[in-house]
Amino acid sequence: MMKLSQTPVECHQIDNVSLFIKRDDLLHPAFSGNKARKFAYYLQQPFSHIKRVLGHGSVQANSLYSLASLAQLRGWQLDYYVNHIPQSLRDQPLGNYAAALAAGANIIDTAGKNGEEVEPMLAHLAAQHEDTLFIPEGGRALEAEFGVQQLAAEIATWWRSQQLEQLVVFLPAGTGTTALFLQKSFCEMQLPIIVMTCAVVGGDDYLRKQFYQLCANVRYHPTIVTPAKRYHFGKCYREFLIAWQQMNQTGIEFELLYDPLGWLCLKSVVAEISSPIVYIHQGGILGNQSMLPRYRRKYPELFTG
Repeated sequence: MMKLSQTPVECHQIDNVSLFIKRDDLLHPAFSGNKARKFAYYLQQPFSHIKRVLGHGSVQANSLYSLASLAQLRGWQLDYYVNHIPQSLRDQPLGNYAAALAAGANIIDTAGKNGEEVEPMLAHLAAQHEDTLFIPEGGRALEAEFGVQQLAAEIATWWRSQQLEQLVVFLPAGTGTTALFLQKSFCEMQLPIIVMTCAVVGGDDYLRKQFYQLCANVRYHPTIVTPAKRYHFGKCYREFLIAWQQMNQTGIEFELLYDPLGWLCLKSVVAEISSPIVYIHQGGILGNQSMLPRYRRKYPELFTG
């Protein structure tokens, strides 16, 4: 039985900040937390005519493994297009890349083509073949609302059980899909729950563009917290590792790509928030297999044992 919903909310302290953590990392590992929410539609709808699914993104993206698992469960072939596959990874697969290969994914190196070039090509290819389904990068699609509404309902049920007046929900964003549909759901339920997020991939303008592509109504857009400085996605930063180690003192393993910046942004505004805070742990810790060795090489002094 795959656990794809109804995760617990736990109370923790991180660096003297009290907050609640929604443990979506406890969802089935094949769907890496928020991917279980964003891909729920594709798992539960018939799609009896589909034989192949197309996707694209990073070679170590959580969505790669989740799409591979989805395809394996549905009996589909996954063709997943990536910008580049390093030779070292080909020689010694690990992380999401290795797990996706084991699940039967066909991972295609586009020799440097970026997402803006690949996405129209894949959308056109899917439109030409009725047995082919295209899922945009990171699950950035209207279909994601189906599963995110379930997440919003779970948080709303917990909020009522705690008899809270207001609530802030925080989660770091890639495409911002989960954050957007959470805020939309809370607005439609007329609940005093505010969603806050930060742009991990690209800057604030990039994130706003993603919001508008999915929903033109600004009322449904989450509040964006701007980082104190600009960070390059996927690069190793000393403060990220320290933040990650702080978060892990809860006894919960967080992931190294999104959570550190998420925590730093939340911490920068926590003094201005009077409501209780729920931080959504969106899973994705399989990616730590590839991120941790990079951090160990760059900052060996921050590791003990």
